[in-house]
Amino acid sequence: MNMQNYLETKQKLMINTLENLVNIDSGSYLKSGVDQIGEFLLTEYKALGFMATVYEQEDFGNHIVFHHQDAKDPAILIMAHMDTVYPEGTVKERPFHINGNRAYGPGIIDMKSSLVSVLFAIKALKESGDISYQNVVLLLNSDEEVGSPTSRSLIEEIAADKKFALVMEPARKDGSLVSSRRGKGNFTLHVRGRAAHSGIEPEKGRSAIEELAYKVIQFQDLNDHEKGISVNVGLIEGGSSINTVSEHATAQIDIRISDKEQAQEIEEKIEEICSVTTVPGTEVELEGEMNRPPMEKNKQTVQLLKFIKDAGKEIGLEITDTATGGGSDASFTAAVGVATVDGLGPIGGNSHSEKEYLEIDSLTERTLLLAMIIKKLSE
Repeated sequence: MNMQNYLETKQKLMINTLENLVNIDSGSYLKSGVDQIGEFLLTEYKALGFMATVYEQEDFGNHIVFHHQDAKDPAILIMAHMDTVYPEGTVKERPFHINGNRAYGPGIIDMKSSLVSVLFAIKALKESGDISYQNVVLLLNSDEEVGSPTSRSLIEEIAADKKFALVMEPARKDGSLVSSRRGKGNFTLHVRGRAAHSGIEPEKGRSAIEELAYKVIQFQDLNDHEKGISVNVGLIEGGSSINTVSEHATAQIDIRISDKEQAQEIEEKIEEICSVTTVPGTEVELEGEMNRPPMEKNKQTVQLLKFIKDAGKEIGLEITDTATGGGSDASFTAAVGVATVDGLGPIGGNSHSEKEYLEIDSLTERTLLLAMIIKKLSE
């Protein structure tokens, strides 16, 4: 049976598998739920002849790396994450459901449909008699939605000797793959002042909020959209009451960059801003880092895209690619020199919201595309 026929006959099973996965709460901090996803996939891949290495975690779900028992120096790394952004109880409020050609549910497009897609791409290759699935290492991590703090080093280690990295974040709404991403950093600024009653003895106070206000303006002045640098002070809080000079204040800052040289430049400017205070008697402390390097579209990316577009043509798909400002684990593989393309999951939208959806037809379509890509890259 060829791969397309196989996937067409298995569409109902794919939807049922997806329903089962979506209806498990697996937010990044819900270790039991993420591990339940992992246990299901362990059973499935072991039945296909894959061996698993489980990297146990204390605070997050366990990470899992699969390779086939007959693999010899596999060249392709496929990456997908098992965690979502949703808190416990979300599934009970709005479980998996279908309306027309769209399926809905927490984490359905980011990225439980991708977990189904990878599994059935491997099955389709095996059923068609093509052994190129043995050329794959699959890395499933559990903390991508919170910046991959415990899996980044594992990703970099596994990617080091691979030729290609296929990252299973969802395709864009128009079906485009992702060929470049901006780098990302998260910082928290703490300001300490001195409390005082604002009516009786305000002169004795040192306002942390006032100091924070100066800092917010200085941070926002770092924006340079022409160069692809974005600095956003997205959250602020401080003070204890309306009639008290504020003793403390904090700000959370999101930073995006377009090339790796900008990371050091922006960090130096931030440190310079935080090295002095405007309000006498206040102190500032900065926490955080640039935690995802940019994924830049280079010659390796272009060459890999050509293989992918050729694979698309063979099944009647015209593949386009685009850049995005969002972060993903693709940045880590690209930064260690591996040809990387992202957005290889099915098509959908409204990730991280109550309206998150999957275009059902794209599930088998993009699964077939993934199988064809594995086949072409293994020839």
